[in-house]
Amino acid sequence: STPIAKQLASIKALGKGSDLEKAFATAALVYNNAADPEGKLSKAETKSLLRTQFGGFIQGQENKPKYKEIISALDEESENKIDFEDFMVLLVSLTLMSDLLQEIKNVKTTK
Repeated sequence: STPIAKQLASIKALGKGSDLEKAFATAALVYNNAADPEGKLSKAETKSLLRTQFGGFIQGQENKPKYKEIISALDEESENKIDFEDFMVLLVSLTLMSDLLQEIKNVKTTK
């Protein structure tokens, strides 16, 4: 499969795109590369993708009630599939509860 960076570089509209645009495009490409032909992921695939691609954000979250709720929802009714919109909501939810987010907020920018 083609590396994400190469896929990203092939999108002409992102040639002069902002960091945020590229970040969201990267998320979309990671999702699309894992999705089935209908553009959806099984809940098991979603859980696996979060572990492999979002590990820094979910590390240490195992005992938080919201994390447990999200993961148990992925374990239930595993035949149900996740679309891109639901996947992005999961990413945002996991980011907001993450210890890594606090570390990111504490990064000092120098000008």
